[in-house]
Amino acid sequence: MKVLVADAFEASGLDALRTAGCEVVYEPELSGDALVRSIGSSGADILVVRSTQVTENMLDAGRLSLIVRAGAGVNTMDVAAASRRGIYVSNCPGRNSSAVAELAFGLILALDRRIPDNVADLRAGRWNKKEYSKARGLFGRTLGLIGFGSIGQEMARRALAFGMTTLVWSPRFARDGAAALAALPRDVDVTVLPSPEAVAAESDVLSIHLALTADTRDVVGASILDRLRPGALFVNTARAEIVDHAALAEAVRTRGIRAALDVFPDEPSGGTGSFAPPIAALPNVYGTHHIGASTEQAQEAIAAEAVRVIRVYTATGRVPNVVNLSTRTPATHRLVVRHRDRPGVLAHVFDQLRAWSLNVQETENVIFAGAEAAVASINLDGEPPADLMRAIEQGSQDILSLQVVKI
Repeated sequence: MKVLVADAFEASGLDALRTAGCEVVYEPELSGDALVRSIGSSGADILVVRSTQVTENMLDAGRLSLIVRAGAGVNTMDVAAASRRGIYVSNCPGRNSSAVAELAFGLILALDRRIPDNVADLRAGRWNKKEYSKARGLFGRTLGLIGFGSIGQEMARRALAFGMTTLVWSPRFARDGAAALAALPRDVDVTVLPSPEAVAAESDVLSIHLALTADTRDVVGASILDRLRPGALFVNTARAEIVDHAALAEAVRTRGIRAALDVFPDEPSGGTGSFAPPIAALPNVYGTHHIGASTEQAQEAIAAEAVRVIRVYTATGRVPNVVNLSTRTPATHRLVVRHRDRPGVLAHVFDQLRAWSLNVQETENVIFAGAEAAVASINLDGEPPADLMRAIEQGSQDILSLQVVKI
């Protein structure tokens, strides 16, 4: 298969793809109309991207069957449009967790000890030990985590090493309750609270680790930020769209909140450029350049996982980490066909279903030992009427029995 890699990608990953028999087209600067043209002209089956936007017109430009995001989130691509076209979307979750947690804790330390301001004053020839000796310290403080996936869990492990108490809230605890709690790793020591507001109210440091979804967009607003203690620290290394930046700026200006951000609204699409987000100009706000996952270790791990996804797909047709398959079949009834394992038997069944305008959602055919008989389970979007059942049974002598099960 032909793989178009349209973002920076580790050389080890490119070599591994070629070793796996893939034809690799590496054009890491592609985006927009240039990417549309390349998808069409290259004839690529698989597209690999990191931060590049993947739009609907790109999906119509060629014959893509799989898109791999070399990272965790998939908010930079039109997943719904891919689903409508039967294009798999996959990602590489958890491979950058340590890198993001390392940056988040670095930002916490920078906020507490005001490290960037120390450096700036010293470079400017100013000695101000009296001012910069006022740090509170982290030992014995409370870290609040909103979101508790793999990155949040890495944060909790680091907090324990710093002697901090960790409080968490996550949508999965609200959704799955005791089952989610029971699934926590044994080396993670946290207290789960019932709401993000409750976590904020008890935290000296609040760090955001939610995935961006329709439900989490702007979820961290005034109702949460106003619960923080005056002078508390706030860190976001997740997605800019999760935080109401106007509310955060107000908290910084009026309540002494000190914030560190690795993500911003309307970031430049390229690796360099002019960018001046208003919130970054506020005193007590530190910013980094969306580099949470940008360590050599993380990029090697992500490249290896992207290669694994592509290898499995090319070898088996299955896609690891796929994010756009239906979690529940829309079928209402299952037709179970016990039949002799002969050519044309299932073709006859499907022809009859088509004639009666019943759509097949999923199907499985299990062969018995000796390959003389089989059972097909066919999920349908409606109940097959009695006349259709008779037409199927009477139309082939190799049909042994039929059964309809309501799903």
